[in-house]
Amino acid sequence: MKESNSLWRKVYHNQFIRFAVVGGLNTGTFYLLYLLFHQLFMLQYLVSHIAAFLLSMIGSYFLNVFFTFGVKPSWKTFIQFPLTQVVNFTVSTVFVFIFVEWVNLSPLIAPILAVLFTVPITFLVTAKILRRDGVSHES
Repeated sequence: MKESNSLWRKVYHNQFIRFAVVGGLNTGTFYLLYLLFHQLFMLQYLVSHIAAFLLSMIGSYFLNVFFTFGVKPSWKTFIQFPLTQVVNFTVSTVFVFIFVEWVNLSPLIAPILAVLFTVPITFLVTAKILRRDGVSHES
């Protein structure tokens, strides 16, 4: 029992690291697309933001399906995946508010600290959605 528990922790930990790597790549992809749309194509900043967000979220879905969790993509999980971003946005907004208004931290530092809380929560929500009916192709 103890050996299988250790194996579970190792797999979970590795998936979390992969999830964090995908998040970093996704953030970079979003920002590059945003700059491309806004600076190069001269699109209005909100249009650029929305387009970059949607495209990077699609990329994030496929990276998380194949790289992070090793499950088969499906239309069901593809449609449900944006819920992870709703959770991420909501949790991060609440923590930023708490850190700035109640803890009196700088608004420049609060979002960085909020990430420490949002990444694990978003990981759990994403794992629940993608693993729900996904068939793993990892050995």
